[in-house]
Amino acid sequence: MSLHTEEIRFGWFLPTSGDGRYVGTDPEREPSLDYLIEVAQMAERSGFEFVLIPTGGSCLDSWVVGSAVMSHTTRLNALVAVRPGLIAPVLAARMAASLDQLSGGRAMINVVTGSSVQDLEQLGDPLAHAHDDRYERAMEYMQVMKLALTGSAGSALSEFSGEAEDGSAAAANSFEGKYYQFRGPVHTPIAVQRPHPPLYLGGSSLIAKQAAVQHADTFLMWGEPHEWIAGQIAEMEDVRKEVLRTTGIDRKPRYGLRAQVLIRDTEEEAWAAAWSLISHASPDTLRQAQQSFAKTDAANQSRQNELRELSAANDFVLGPNLWSGLSLVRSGGAMLIVGTAQQVTDVLIRYAEIGVSTFILSGYPHLEEADNFGQQVLPLFREQWSQRR
Repeated sequence: MSLHTEEIRFGWFLPTSGDGRYVGTDPEREPSLDYLIEVAQMAERSGFEFVLIPTGGSCLDSWVVGSAVMSHTTRLNALVAVRPGLIAPVLAARMAASLDQLSGGRAMINVVTGSSVQDLEQLGDPLAHAHDDRYERAMEYMQVMKLALTGSAGSALSEFSGEAEDGSAAAANSFEGKYYQFRGPVHTPIAVQRPHPPLYLGGSSLIAKQAAVQHADTFLMWGEPHEWIAGQIAEMEDVRKEVLRTTGIDRKPRYGLRAQVLIRDTEEEAWAAAWSLISHASPDTLRQAQQSFAKTDAANQSRQNELRELSAANDFVLGPNLWSGLSLVRSGGAMLIVGTAQQVTDVLIRYAEIGVSTFILSGYPHLEEADNFGQQVLPLFREQWSQRR
C-alpha cells in the first residue's frame, strides 16, 4: 500500500448527548432531531463524507439517529455503532443491510467492544469485566455479520466455519463459535454496498489490532502525538505480517484517527479558545472525571490518561498544536488539534504521511465548527495533499 496515493476520507461527529461551547457542563443545546439533522446537513455541505454517531449511556441510540439523519441528507454516510453482546450479529446484519438499502448504500458499521465498565454493567453486557474476551467475541461477531450479509465470512481465519459432512450450502456457511452459532445464509434484505457495508473497529491493545487485521475494514485510533500513532501503525503492520505468515491471508485495513479540532485566525486566539472549552467545569466535575477514567480497562483510555499525566506540567501541550486538556473532563478521543487553518492542516498532513487515511473529527459547538473546518481546512488539506501525491 502506498500511503501517499491512498484517498483521504473525512468524517464529522454527531453530538447525540448534547452540544455547546463548553465541555464538562450541562449542554447548552439539547440533541433534538432538528439540531442533529442541522449538524448532519452542515457536515454534508462542508465536504465531510460521513458522520460518526456515538454510543454510550448518555447518547441517543445510534441506529435511530442514523436512520433519521440519512433521510434528510443525500450523500452523507452514517457510521453507526453496534455493540456485540447486546444485539445478535445476524440481527445487526439485517439492520445494517436495511439501513444500507434505504439510504442507497450509505451505511457504515462501527463495532464497539466497550466503553466504561460501569456503562457495560448498566447495559447488561456479560463480559463487562473481561477486556480480551470482548475482542474475541467481536471477532466472531464480525464473521457472523459477514456471513449473514454475503454468505461468506470474508476470511479463512475462522476455525469454526466450514463445509459440513452433508456438503449442503447452508452447512458450508454455518458458524459454530464460542459466543455465537449461525446457520446461514440469510441474504435478506440485500445491502447495496458489496460485499458488505464497511466495518470499523477501534482499540489500542494487541488483541484489538489482531481483531482489526483479521476482520475490520478500518482500524480506528484515538488522537495521540504523531510518534505514538506511528508506533501503533508499526505494531499493526507487524500483526499483519504475522497473520500473513501463519494463514496466507493478506488483509490491509485502513488506519483511522479520531480527534478534536479548533481553528482560529491566529494561534493565540486558538489557544485561548481551547482553554475556554473547559473553563466552566467545576472542581467536582474534574475530580469525578479523573476517578472515572482511572477505573478503565480500555487500552485506548489508559493511553489518553497517560498522555494527560505526561503533559500536565506543560499546560497539557503534547507537541506543536496538540493539546490534551480536554481529557481532564472528556473521555474517549480527547486530543485537540489547535491552531490556525494552516497549522491544523500541517498536523493532519503529517498524520496522513504516517499512514492515517481516515479522519473522524469534532469541535465545539459541532454545527459552527463543521462549517469552520469545511471552509478553512478541507480546501487547504486537499490542495496540499494532492500536490504531495
